[in-house]
Amino acid sequence: MKLSRRTLLATTAAVAAGTGTGTAQAAPAGGGRLRTGFERLAADGYALLEGQRVGVVTNPTGVTRDVRHIVDVMHADDRVDLVAVFGPEHGFRGTAQAGGSEGRHDDPATGLPVFDTYIKSGRPLADVFTASGVDTVVFDIQDVGARFYTYIWTLYDCMEAARLAGKRFVVLDRPNPVTGRAALGPVLRKEFATFVGRQPIAQAHGMTVAELARLFNGEYLTAPVPLETVRMSGWRRSDFYDASGLPWVPPSPNMPTPDTALVYPGTCLFEGTNLSEGRGTTRPFELLGAEGIDGRWAAAAGEEGLPGVRFREAYFTPSFSKFQGKTAGGVQIHVHDRAAFDPVRTGIALLVTAKRVWSGFAWRSDNWIDKLTGSTRVRTMIDAGAGTDAVVAAWQEELAAFRRTRAAYLLYR
Repeated sequence: MKLSRRTLLATTAAVAAGTGTGTAQAAPAGGGRLRTGFERLAADGYALLEGQRVGVVTNPTGVTRDVRHIVDVMHADDRVDLVAVFGPEHGFRGTAQAGGSEGRHDDPATGLPVFDTYIKSGRPLADVFTASGVDTVVFDIQDVGARFYTYIWTLYDCMEAARLAGKRFVVLDRPNPVTGRAALGPVLRKEFATFVGRQPIAQAHGMTVAELARLFNGEYLTAPVPLETVRMSGWRRSDFYDASGLPWVPPSPNMPTPDTALVYPGTCLFEGTNLSEGRGTTRPFELLGAEGIDGRWAAAAGEEGLPGVRFREAYFTPSFSKFQGKTAGGVQIHVHDRAAFDPVRTGIALLVTAKRVWSGFAWRSDNWIDKLTGSTRVRTMIDAGAGTDAVVAAWQEELAAFRRTRAAYLLYR
């Protein structure tokens, strides 16, 4: 191997760990510091990428534990022929807000061409991969565990496009920050498929991105793509993000902390209403409210008897988005027992009680709530006066079926 400054720089970043690709075999439960898929790939000298022209689908979360971006690390290493970067929603370097991207440009730090994947799929995205000249597409993005978080559908779209373009696909695994203990919530119905849900998975899927890639490849792609997954070591399904020892980089502008990710699978449903979901505050998805709501909502939510969570009457003034510059009243969610907390049940209970106590409650006129929940059921049941238990009970059969399908693709105990 040629010894150069680039090789020396990259070698100092590698973590001494074994390497492995995803198989049906479970990874060891605990027993040492967590190592991400990238750490294991680097520790093995990037052998999995040898002889390949490589492109990376990533964003600001694709970092080492010393917060260097993996693109910068690989670009500095002669053992990797890195020729392109592909940016998702918010962009590769994360300069765009929700619903935006950075477009096609050359990265100032590395000079690499950056291609935009956002809102591209199928043949148009396959053409992007072809134009980039890559042989292998590598995916490394931190997910947050919810069906409507768009990065997992970037993963799905890129896998399908790589198949169409005749490319190999490699997924570098990272933790599900809200654990991988169980899938929760309703399962998407295919007629409601959008970029916030392409395929019938549960609202909180309880999987890592490598596990999802295996699921997509086995169940949902038109035909399988040549797929390899580099799994983590030292991660257990019961682990929350703070057990990982990894730095938290916000995956998107309104996902500032792991606390946000914890509540997001339930409170993102408020995007489908006329209430603020806390965008434009320092606690997005933990603060919910609207002009005209008072302490009755927090009181009603508290009476639902939800495990692991308390509700505080709260007032806030968003700096952008709904109720910008106006005082909204509502609730702040305080999770005091993460293991007992059920974010999806909590989100439903908050919708039920908000509609009950505030006469101004309304769904978004485009019925976006149906896209978020995956069917008309949540909206129509709440409109008909159903309580939390009835709404949650309505999806248990489909959830049980998804859990059975999911089980075949899990990599960790």
